[in-house]
Amino acid sequence: FSEIQANAILEMRLQTLAALEREKLEMELKEKKALIAELQLLLKSPAKILGVIKKELGELKEKYGDERRTKVVAGGLKEFRQEDLVPQEDVVITLSHGGYIKRVLPEAFKSQHRGGKGLIGSDVAEEDFLRHFISANTHDNILFFTDRGRVFQTKVYEIPEGSRTSKGKSVHNFLEISPEEKISAVISYANDDKGYLVMATKNGMVKKTGLLDFGNVRRTGIIAIRLKKGDELKWVMLSSGGDEILVTTELGQGIRFKESQIRPMGRTASGVRGIRLKAGDRVSALEIVRKDTKNARLLTVMANGYGKQTNVSEYKAQNRGGSGVRAAKITAKTGPLISAHLVSDETELLALSGKGQIIRTSLESVRQAGRATQGVKVMSLNAGDHLIGVICL
Repeated sequence: FSEIQANAILEMRLQTLAALEREKLEMELKEKKALIAELQLLLKSPAKILGVIKKELGELKEKYGDERRTKVVAGGLKEFRQEDLVPQEDVVITLSHGGYIKRVLPEAFKSQHRGGKGLIGSDVAEEDFLRHFISANTHDNILFFTDRGRVFQTKVYEIPEGSRTSKGKSVHNFLEISPEEKISAVISYANDDKGYLVMATKNGMVKKTGLLDFGNVRRTGIIAIRLKKGDELKWVMLSSGGDEILVTTELGQGIRFKESQIRPMGRTASGVRGIRLKAGDRVSALEIVRKDTKNARLLTVMANGYGKQTNVSEYKAQNRGGSGVRAAKITAKTGPLISAHLVSDETELLALSGKGQIIRTSLESVRQAGRATQGVKVMSLNAGDHLIGVICL
């Protein structure tokens, strides 16, 4: 109020002020009665109620309306799982001899020409070295088999992500593996995969067990194979049940036989003889020959960096348990045969050494040769280094 207005109010008599307040209250009462009558009339008419709702919704639409940001989908809600938040992508799982594991995108390893020295693949300690390379998808399951014949399971996306040169995390952080056992084989499979797991031991025993037998592996692990004294589980592969099995040894022998010669066995069985070994020899690789790979080539790689491709047809099927045929010419220059893989023209080779070097190369420059040859230089190694693993992409 202004000073003049304030003085005018002060000069008014109390009776006049009371009359003004009464008039105000009477007007408010009249308005309330009118509103009550209007609302009572509205409540008696559903049509008028809908009309008011329509009007108010129209006002809200005009004020706040925009394009719909959600989508109405028919059907009920599916069960929500953690992996629904994980993008599906192909990765490479690396595991060192000392038990350090990580997952890396395949693009981290650049392709090089045959004979190159490669890239450092992991920041491993001098007393440690890389042991396993596995190609998988982030939604796959991954099974860890130990040399003592036990198996553990986890999801690929649960494995910590790392860079090409990072050390990774200890596998003991999420798998209850005892200190005296080592992981000797690692495989991945999708949730809808079926078939069998074919196993091979250091001393030439083989075994076939249904994949469903490993569908619910406890955190503490379960028995995958019962081993004889002095033997170790070294290789595990997925099969359909009607494939052929090819086993190679460090001294360069190889045998191919039908999978049907091995009956399905329970997890606690010991298996049957797959190949008869000479003194001082032991199994170096297990491969599954499927119907769509019978015209493929077998890539054999030796510890000192030599390798070759041989038509798998040169390995004639024979009875299980024999000595096999020559798979490679083993000399002091080549070193023992450490790996064998079925490959095609599109296959790329990732070879890793004990001191952490990795080379990725096309197989076009790795020549084809007969079974009894030593092959060509696949990877040039530093003094005292040797190859310990190969993965084909």
